[in-house]
Amino acid sequence: MPSPSSLARPLLPLWLLLLLLLLLPPPWPVWAQASAATAPAGTPGARDCPEACACASDGQANCSGRALPAVPAGLSWSVRALLLDRNRVRALPPGAFVGAGALLRLDLRENGLRWVHARAFWGLGALQQLDLSANQLEALAPGTFASLRALCKLSLADNRLARLEPATLGALPLLRALSLQDNELTALAPGLLAGLPALNTLRLRGNPWACGCALRPLCAWLRRHPRPAPEAETLLCVSPGLQTLRPLTAFSDTVFRSCVQPLAPRDLVVVYALGPVSFLASLATCLALGSVLTACRARRQRAAACRPRRRPPKPGRGGASPADPGSPAATAQV
Repeated sequence: MPSPSSLARPLLPLWLLLLLLLLLPPPWPVWAQASAATAPAGTPGARDCPEACACASDGQANCSGRALPAVPAGLSWSVRALLLDRNRVRALPPGAFVGAGALLRLDLRENGLRWVHARAFWGLGALQQLDLSANQLEALAPGTFASLRALCKLSLADNRLARLEPATLGALPLLRALSLQDNELTALAPGLLAGLPALNTLRLRGNPWACGCALRPLCAWLRRHPRPAPEAETLLCVSPGLQTLRPLTAFSDTVFRSCVQPLAPRDLVVVYALGPVSFLASLATCLALGSVLTACRARRQRAAACRPRRRPPKPGRGGASPADPGSPAATAQV
């Protein structure tokens, strides 16, 4: 039979083993690091990355040249830059970039883009760079860029834009670079550049500027801001007229003296408000006068119908009527 001292001897190695297990680092962090190394970021199946794109650890989602017909699903707040250039995105519906509220850069070049909804960029309040160049845009709806208050760089170059309204850009207080080159613009609408106080680079070449009164706002802006448009000296108006092929910076304000000043927005509101009111007032006045005249005519007709008719006198001798006081018969009776 073993003695108690012999039973207590194996307990010492057990205590030493427990002490060693407490002092040594656990092996599972090493396994986790090894598994993370086997699945590097930037693969299509990475977490918070669209399936059709390759994502990097810095938040860039590269979807360039993948023949995508629409904006890929699965965008998240971890995406900081989205490269969608050289795809087949023909239209941008409302909320096309939902989920990517932290997006800072968006590249949509060379997509054949033809239509952009006015609420396509809603939710991208942090966006700083937007490239829509080399597409087929002919018009943009009012308010398209109104929600992009942090936008610093916007490129609409190499499209088919013939007109750009002030409501399309809205007030972009941080916009520093705007590219409108290689479009079909003949003039810029009044007030378009007024909402861009930080603008220091403006690209305008490659447009068929018209030599007319519509060019007055742009020429005035170029004279006040000579630096934002470095190629201003090479901008020529090409439409038929006496000033054809003349630099835009050469047009002084005296050239536009004969041009009629456009109405201010406040005046337009007054005109549009008073126009229908005056028309309705004149219509009501005409109806009232017509009713009064009709009532007067009807009253005269009733009065004439109630008045007794006089019988014509019978002709007497000598052609005088017996009732005629001036006749000989009436004198004889008296």
